[in-house]
Amino acid sequence: MRVKLFTFALVFSLVSSGFATNKNSLNSFARKAASANSSESAEAVNALRAEGAPGLEAFLNEYAAELNYRRLELAATKPQAASPSWQRISAALDQICQQRDCYASELYWHTDLEKAKAAARATGKPILSLRLLGKLDEELSCANSRFFRITLYANEQVSKLLRERFILHWQSVRPVPKVTIDFGDGRKLERTLTGNSIHYILDSDARPIDALPGLYGSGAFLRELTRAEAFLSQCRDAKTTQERAALLRQYHSARVKELDSAWAADIAKARVVNPPSKDAVKTNEGTAKPPRAEVAALAARTKVIIAERPVLRGISTDPKLLDPKAEDAAWAKIAALHLEDARLDQSSRALMRAKSMSRYANPDALNRAVSDFERVIAEDTVRNEYMLRRQIHEWFAGLIATGDVDALNEKVYAELFLTPSSDKWLGLFPEEGYTAIENDGVRK
Repeated sequence: MRVKLFTFALVFSLVSSGFATNKNSLNSFARKAASANSSESAEAVNALRAEGAPGLEAFLNEYAAELNYRRLELAATKPQAASPSWQRISAALDQICQQRDCYASELYWHTDLEKAKAAARATGKPILSLRLLGKLDEELSCANSRFFRITLYANEQVSKLLRERFILHWQSVRPVPKVTIDFGDGRKLERTLTGNSIHYILDSDARPIDALPGLYGSGAFLRELTRAEAFLSQCRDAKTTQERAALLRQYHSARVKELDSAWAADIAKARVVNPPSKDAVKTNEGTAKPPRAEVAALAARTKVIIAERPVLRGISTDPKLLDPKAEDAAWAKIAALHLEDARLDQSSRALMRAKSMSRYANPDALNRAVSDFERVIAEDTVRNEYMLRRQIHEWFAGLIATGDVDALNEKVYAELFLTPSSDKWLGLFPEEGYTAIENDGVRK
C-alpha cells in the first residue's frame, strides 16, 4: 500500500511540476508578447498561438487590467486615442486569436481545419467554420466579415456561446478586392468591394450540418446556432452513413416547411399586399458570362447599402442595377417584425464607436448610426433566412453537394453569392463598356 501511495505521490508531483512549468512558461511568454522589442514579441506571440486557447487565456490574464481600462476609456464621454502600449497589446492579441479587434471578443480561431477537427474531437464540440474574402485578422476583409466582428463576435452572449460550445475556424476563399480613392492632396479613402461570407456548422470530421449565409442579427444567430447544435447531437447517435443522411433530410425538410409557415405569418402580420420573391437572385442564365458585381451585391443588403454602393456605382457601367427596387419596401416591413434580433449590445456599440471615434464622438450621432445599422441588419437577416438559407436547406434535404464543406462552399459562392471561383474579376470587369484607359486599367 505504501509503495502504491508513494508511486501515486511521485506521479502527481511530476505532473504538477510539469503543469506549473508549462503555466510559468505561458505566463512568461504572455509578459513578452506586448514587448516593444519586435523580435521578442513575435517569438512570444507565436508560442502563445501554438498553445491554442490556454495561450490566449494566459495573455488575457496577464493584461486583464489593461483590457478593462481600455474598455472603460472607450465607454467614456470623450474616449482617448490608443496609447502605444495599448496598440502593442491589441496587435499581439489579434495575432494570437487570428481575429481583428479580438479584445472585444476574446475568441481563438483556428486557421488550419485539421487542427480544428482535432480540437473538436478532443472536446466533443462542433466546429463553426467561417468562409470569407480576405482574412479575418486584417482590417480590410470583406464587408460582411467586418460586420461579423462588430455585431456578432463582440456581442457578449454570442462570444460566450462561441467560446464555450464551439471550435472556431476561418478560411479565406480568395483575396478581397480593394479600392483606394486618392484625392490628390494627401487624403485617401480605402474600401473593399464585393464578396460575401458564410458560417458552416460542422461535425468533428468537418462534415456540414447546416450553414448561415451572410449577415445575421445576434438574436437570430444565437437561436440558429443553438438549433443546429442540438440537431448535431442527434446526428452523433446515427450508427450508419445512411441513418445520418436520413436525419439530415428530415431536419432540413422540416426547416423548409417551418420557413414557409413563418413567411406566410410575416406577410400577414406586416400586411404586405404584394410579397417579394423568395427566390435567390439569379443572373446570366443560359449564358457563359459571369455575374456582374452589381447583381451579386444584391445578395448582401447591409454591405451594399452601408459600405459599397457609392464606390460600386462610380465604377459601374450600369449603376441603375444598384438603385432601390420596388420590393425593398416589402422587405423593410418584414424586417421590422424582427428588429429585436438585430439589436446591438453595449459591447458591439462600443466597438462600433471605437472604429470611428471622431465620427461618433457625439452620443446622438452614434445612436442614429446604430438605429440605421440595426434596421439594415434586420433586413439582411430576413432576406438571408428566407432566400439564401431556404435554398441551402433544400440542398441538404436533397443531399446535393452537402457531404463536403468545400464542395458546398463552391456551390454557395457560385449560385447564391454570385461570385464563382471561375470569375477571377468577381464581376468587376464586365465585357461591355468602354473606359478609355490603356488596357482597361488592368495592371499586373
